[in-house]
Amino acid sequence: MAEYPLKQRFVLDTSLFLSEEIRDDDETFEEGIERLLDTIAAARLDLNISCYMPPSIAAELEHILRERGVSEDVLGKLDTWVIKKHPDRYEVYIPAEVVYRFIDEMSDRVNRGLRVSEKAVRKAEESKQRSNGGSKLSDVDKVISDLREDYRGALRQGVLDSREDFDLLILARELNAGVVTEDTGIISWAADFGLRNLRGRAFPTLLEEYLMALDSPRPWSKGDDGVDADRL
Repeated sequence: MAEYPLKQRFVLDTSLFLSEEIRDDDETFEEGIERLLDTIAAARLDLNISCYMPPSIAAELEHILRERGVSEDVLGKLDTWVIKKHPDRYEVYIPAEVVYRFIDEMSDRVNRGLRVSEKAVRKAEESKQRSNGGSKLSDVDKVISDLREDYRGALRQGVLDSREDFDLLILARELNAGVVTEDTGIISWAADFGLRNLRGRAFPTLLEEYLMALDSPRPWSKGDDGVDADRL
């Protein structure tokens, strides 16, 4: 255990584990996750850095990892070193300004979604006219595909769109913890919640730097007599 534990806390998002950026070039998907979990374990034991997940996100991540064939040993490490905790939704307060902004943004996004839908209807009608009233299913399918992509971007990109995202922010606020994610929507709202946030791709390096610093001489350390040893 470190002599001066940092006692930092982080709440981890699913996107951290799925990001290609956390893996070395020669690592498989499972090897990259196992190395991350080993680093989290070392940071917990040596620096008292704790990593948390809401159970809703932990269940989502476990399901994805099982689908990708990750071994039970690695899943066991996830269960051991990442703490599952339900956010206290009744005790954590959110500033009214944050709620007001969320309502205002969702109203704007609904309008944007309507415009995307209207554009798709016009494209479908134009496609029908070009085919002289005949059935041209491939063109309509293309319009529908574009509509789904554009609609998703208008309504969901950069916004909290799931209970899991909200649980993550509430838990981080409750614990005064940093949020680790690759989700731009969560990053944006973490700032509004007054939370520290870190891109998932940078998290393994952060922990590794902390662990390396633990073994390095501290320039501010003093000898047993209280004298700064580096100034002798």
